[in-house]
Amino acid sequence: MSKLVRRTFALVAAAGIGAASLVGAASPAAAAADYNGACGDGYAVINSYDLSSDRGTIFLTYNNSTGHNCVTTVRTVAGTTTLVEAMIRVSGSSDWIIDSDDYTTYAGPVYVAAAGKCIDWGGTIGTETQTFPNEHCG
Repeated sequence: MSKLVRRTFALVAAAGIGAASLVGAASPAAAAADYNGACGDGYAVINSYDLSSDRGTIFLTYNNSTGHNCVTTVRTVAGTTTLVEAMIRVSGSSDWIIDSDDYTTYAGPVYVAAAGKCIDWGGTIGTETQTFPNEHCG
């Protein structure tokens, strides 16, 4: 291999390693929050929604043995207190079951007995609220 080819190959390889190092060193985009198990034993995640700007995730869980649904809203990164809400109700009810306060990590759990019924569920982090009506009927 000629000196010029070896030098070009070395420069390309070094540039590739340097670029890979930069990519590896860059902080990754914040992932959606993980479910924290706050609803307790027997609850499995059946739905979730990632709020914008990597604020966090609203989790809907269900316990097959009890027929209860549960909602928690988990911040992606714990920090200073901010408004965090978890909410749930049987569809058609006027009253939300809600946990709402300035929290550092998560709101909830909030529960509703809804076997054989539809539910409305949702959550808030900061200024963003999402609700999901008439879901998971049955």
